Amino acid sequence: MAGLTRKSFDSPDEVRPFEEGKGQLQLVTSPHGPVGRGIFEPGWRWSKHVKPIAKTESCQAAHVGYVVSGRIRIVMDDGEEMEFGTSDLMTADPGHDAWVVGDEPCVVIDWQGYGDYAKP
Repeated sequence: MAGLTRKSFDSPDEVRPFEEGKGQLQLVTSPHGPVGRGIFEPGWRWSKHVKPIAKTESCQAAHVGYVVSGRIRIVMDDGEEMEFGTSDLMTADPGHDAWVVGDEPCVVIDWQGYGDYAKP
């Protein structure tokens, strides 16, 4: 069956705030699964602002995302690390920490790893 769907992050289906007001995850649902927009404020770090929500030692979500703006650095549990910025496509396997680099928010659209991300 063919069809079209329209959703907007201006009115997401769900919003999950991060600890200390350091951003939020906005989710929209589609027939193909959830798509999220993560808004990470300067000073945000997964191990400080999401770990208390996730209750895991490192982020266990796999991500495939597009960086709309800002910069984010990801370090894998094995020590591999990389920085991503505006217009980058990023992938990250489970088992990592991440933080915002610089003084501007980092905005990432992710269509794989945000379904259960920061979910209490």
